Amino acid sequence: MQLPPTQLLSLQLWLSYRLLGLVQGLLLSALLMTGGQLLAQPTSSDFALRVVDDDNNPVQLQQPAKRIVSLAPSMTELLFSLGVGERIVGVMAYSDFPPQAQDLPVVGRHDMLDMERIIALQPDLIVAWRSGNPRSAVQRLRELGFTVYVAEPESLASITSQLERLGTLTDRQTEATELASRFGRQLDELATRYGNREPVSVFYQVWNSPMISVGGDELINNMISLCGGVNVFSELPVGPKVNLEDVLVRNPDVIIASGSTPDSPAWLQDWQQWPQLQAVSNQQLYSIPPDLVQRHSLRALQGVRAMCSHINSARQ
Repeated sequence: MQLPPTQLLSLQLWLSYRLLGLVQGLLLSALLMTGGQLLAQPTSSDFALRVVDDDNNPVQLQQPAKRIVSLAPSMTELLFSLGVGERIVGVMAYSDFPPQAQDLPVVGRHDMLDMERIIALQPDLIVAWRSGNPRSAVQRLRELGFTVYVAEPESLASITSQLERLGTLTDRQTEATELASRFGRQLDELATRYGNREPVSVFYQVWNSPMISVGGDELINNMISLCGGVNVFSELPVGPKVNLEDVLVRNPDVIIASGSTPDSPAWLQDWQQWPQLQAVSNQQLYSIPPDLVQRHSLRALQGVRAMCSHINSARQ
C-alpha cells in the first residue's frame, strides 16, 4: 500500500530524527568510555618525545615510557643505567645484569618471542634488537599497535647513541647526556694512551669448536683497534669461522679468548701445543669475560680496559 505524500514525509522525518538520536547516543557513549575524549588517531603535535631508531623509523611517545619490554640484554643494562629499571616489565633471556634484571619476566629468546605474554604485559614501549630478535615477530608487534624502537648497536660510539635515544623516550635526557659524556671521555683517554703505540697483532677467539673469531664490523674489533691492536681476521664478516691453519699462518702476537662464562675457557690453554706461535712462545694468552666485550652496554668500558692491558702486555 502506498502512503499519501504527507504521511510519507512524516515517516521520513521521524526516521531521520531516530537516526540522529542513535548517532548522538553512540557519540556520548564513546565520550564517556574515553574519559571525555573521543577516540582519534594522535597527530604529530600530540607526541612530546621523538627519536629515530636504527631501522630509520620514527619512534614517538605522548609521554615517557612507563611499561617497557626490553628484547636485548644490552638494552636492559642501558635502561637500568638510566635509572628506569623499575619500569621494565619484561626482558629477553640472559638479561642477567644488573642482578635485579634476573627477577623480571622473560618474554623470549633469540629465536622466539612469547607474543601472548608480551601482549598481556601491555608495554607502552618495546625495545627490540634487529639482529637478535625474529624480525617477523617484531613486525607483528608493530602491526598490533605497539610502539617499537629497534636497536642495532655496532660500535663503542653506538652505545652513547642508544643511551641518548632511550633517555629521550624515558624522559631521562639529563642522565643520558651525563653518562654518554663520561663514557666517551674515558674511551678517548684510552685511545690517546694506547692507540698510537706499536701495533700488535691479535687473534680473538670467541669459541673453540667450531673455532670462531671476530670480523671487522664487530664491537670486539672496535676495541682491539682502539687499543692499538690489529685483528688478524678483520677482513672477514661478523662471527667468522676460522681454522687452525689460518691462525698458524697469521701468527698473532697475542691470543685473547672470551668463551661463555666469566672464567678463562679451558680450551685457551690448548694453544700451548703450538709453541711456534709468537703468542704462545711469549706466553701472551689472555681471557676477558664475554659480557664485557660482547654487549653494547656501559660495561664495555671494562672490556676495553682489559683489552688494552692485554695488548700492551704483548707489546712490552
